[in-house]
Amino acid sequence: MSASAEAGIESAHCGTTALASEEDAAVLAKLGYKQELRRNFTMIEVFGIAFSIMGLLPSIASTLPYSIAAGPVGMVWGWFLASGLIFVVGLAMADLGSAMPTSGGLYWWTHFFASPKTRNPLSFLVGYSNTLGLVGDGFALMFLPVIVIEREGAWTPSNGTIYGVFLVTVLCHGVLASVMSRIMGKLQTVFVVSNFVLIFATIIALPVGRKNRNPGGYIFGQVENQTTWPNGWAFMLAWLCPIWTIGAFDSCVHISEEAANATKAVPYGILMSIGSGWLFGFILNIVIAACMNPDIATLLPGTYGQPMAQIYYDALGKNGALAMMSLLFIVQFLMGISTIVAASRQSWAFSRDGALPFSRFFRPISERFGFIPLRAIWGCVFLAAMLGLLSLIAPAAAQAVFSLTVAGSYVAWATPIMCRIVWGQPKFKPGPFYTGDKLSPIIAWAAVIFLAFGVLLCMFPVGGPNPTAESMNYTVVINSAVWGGALAYYFLNAYKWFTGPKITLNLDDLSEGQEKALADEGLEVEKLAEARIGSISHAEELSQKSA
Repeated sequence: MSASAEAGIESAHCGTTALASEEDAAVLAKLGYKQELRRNFTMIEVFGIAFSIMGLLPSIASTLPYSIAAGPVGMVWGWFLASGLIFVVGLAMADLGSAMPTSGGLYWWTHFFASPKTRNPLSFLVGYSNTLGLVGDGFALMFLPVIVIEREGAWTPSNGTIYGVFLVTVLCHGVLASVMSRIMGKLQTVFVVSNFVLIFATIIALPVGRKNRNPGGYIFGQVENQTTWPNGWAFMLAWLCPIWTIGAFDSCVHISEEAANATKAVPYGILMSIGSGWLFGFILNIVIAACMNPDIATLLPGTYGQPMAQIYYDALGKNGALAMMSLLFIVQFLMGISTIVAASRQSWAFSRDGALPFSRFFRPISERFGFIPLRAIWGCVFLAAMLGLLSLIAPAAAQAVFSLTVAGSYVAWATPIMCRIVWGQPKFKPGPFYTGDKLSPIIAWAAVIFLAFGVLLCMFPVGGPNPTAESMNYTVVINSAVWGGALAYYFLNAYKWFTGPKITLNLDDLSEGQEKALADEGLEVEKLAEARIGSISHAEELSQKSA
């Protein structure tokens, strides 16, 4: 064995003692991985990272044009119904997350449950779709209306200005995610508190400031249609607001190797973040519908280029609107930090299994910065900056980035759930959280159907059935390029070397608890050792070829 191959295999036992409890390391050992990240996140902090990424009110504000176009009925009842279905998805994912908590969960589960012929390409597809789906940031959409309000609507930001703000923001996120890793778990509590401060400030301030509030009949029964679609489909398009907002709860899975008691923390984080978004988003939409101008056409997009900014201005005046929008973009900035953290863990897990370009470069863990995937963080920053360039082309191209997040994530969520119920149910061993033998498959099928519908929904032009080049939804083009490119990459090249998740355990240094966990799982140490030796031999072969 070469020195370079040996260097890639570190001591698992002493590292486990410093980084995680024996129980958590044993659970990870069952999945074939050694403990490499420090478990800094408590159960409430796992919930915190998902809820802070959702950024409930900033995300509602960013996507309000979708729901408000269908009027109060679309806003209020569209939110309630779609959020309930998203909770069903969360239940299906919680079953998997409790049973097999690993940072690369979605593509790991896909590979584990899929049929032998499909597991490698499907796992490869899910990994790329999930990675791209996690990378995004809408901070500029909230920051720039503050300047517009200050200048009384006399200034309109150019696409270049929007991208400049976006780029600076993403770079700041990269720096903060790198240097604050040791307290990142604790910061999630701060981020959650900031979200709730903004939520309750809005719930209180809007009704107090708006003297002529809309009646209950308007809030819960008024149907509008600012599109050229039929009323029914305009209502369905209003679901895009909760679909985009209540997302990224898979971040609980990606942070699982940094979570204490992950088999319980992961499902708790998933369901609590979705449930909180469902409840408080419903309340917020009721308050917004009660306090907005009933002439909806004046809000799209409004004097200040953003409906929420106009609603704040109408209710609270210039100074009140400036204060609320400033708080809103601060919360959205914090949301972006958590997004980079979650995306980097998924990317690192994918590179750990050799599936990303330059995996060897992104694979190392930085002990100096607190046992974090530092290079993966900056890889995600670079990818976000590249995707943001679409804003320089046209609003329609930038809009497609938004839909890329939804479609990419929904495909990545649906695939492992479907693989489990189609091929892998006999192999499924429930964790501490489980919805039951009878309910679990029903919940899983309902989740898959809704996710498939969500993918189709986000590809429709929101304005109407006859879009122009400027109003066209190019999501189908971008996502087809992503999914088609990933599969083409696999079948043309990656099939030669990608065999799915790799074993990273150092079997010579397994603790007694880890050996027992592997034996209970039915995994023979000798077989794992053979797989490890084969992996090392392959690495040596590649090294010799490159030399």
